[in-house]
Amino acid sequence: MHAITIPEPGGPEALVWDEVPDPVPGEGEVLVEVVASAVNRADIMQRQGFYDPPPGASPYPGLECSGKIAALGPGVSGWAVGDEVCALLAGGGYAQKVVVPAGQLLPVPESVDLRQAAALPEVVCTVWSNVFMVAHLRPAETLLVHGGSSGIGTMAVQLAKAVGARVAVTAGTKEKLDYCAQLGADILINYRDQDFVAEIKQATGGAGADVILDNMGAKYLNRNVQALAVNGRLAIIGMQGGVKGELNISTLLSKRAAISATSLRARPLSEKAAIVAAVAEHVWPLLAGGHVRPVVDRELPMPEAAEAHRVVEASGHIGKVLLIAP
Repeated sequence: MHAITIPEPGGPEALVWDEVPDPVPGEGEVLVEVVASAVNRADIMQRQGFYDPPPGASPYPGLECSGKIAALGPGVSGWAVGDEVCALLAGGGYAQKVVVPAGQLLPVPESVDLRQAAALPEVVCTVWSNVFMVAHLRPAETLLVHGGSSGIGTMAVQLAKAVGARVAVTAGTKEKLDYCAQLGADILINYRDQDFVAEIKQATGGAGADVILDNMGAKYLNRNVQALAVNGRLAIIGMQGGVKGELNISTLLSKRAAISATSLRARPLSEKAAIVAAVAEHVWPLLAGGHVRPVVDRELPMPEAAEAHRVVEASGHIGKVLLIAP
């Protein structure tokens, strides 16, 4: 088979479409013939040499895919060769075939195209685990999503609205904010010329956001705490704004607030399987009913992964960028 390899870390040109050995499913695994994968920020970090795959994972980038089951490993039940699936991966999505633990498979939702299903596993599992399983967003609460037009952001907006929450988003252009509004966002904040702390306070009568989903990390840490409501919860899922920041503990204490920080890729298989099962139970019916949908900006041939990385790094896209396997 062929896969995108990274002989040496570097810029987008470091991604090389090359012939590699076919993977073989082991105990509790399935072999998926990949139809599409999606580009995530973690893939860019891996290409740059800053985010190695966990031990035992595929060395190729790609944290999610869609396709058809080509073979079952020993001990797998409930799936059959030919089933259309999408999958949460620790790596290997930028390839024609990938091995997946059975607990990280999901059926393609009835209302979703097989290729576009590749845009779902990583973002849905990230949003559901952080916003709902950890931060416990409830109906009528206010969620602030940084990067509302990203793959994570567009899914967070839709899921929060589906459970009856009020949603605020930050984005850097009117086009991106307008798209978030189409998805249901109630409060639109242009971070280039508006202070999100002041805007969220004004929009909530001084209360602040009950939950904040943050991809920036250090740069927004103190301001996020200022923007939280009493008993608010800050969920950090990214470090685009740096890794070290100062925190006013007094403000955190006065608000009886909580901060969580999680990653998905390196979690134990049992934890990933539990998240995938929760997603299948709570989110898949929303997708099947058309209440939630993947947002795809564009599709590119998988051998052109370098161009896809350039698109994502330029941050001009909305939603996900897909790679289509030949």
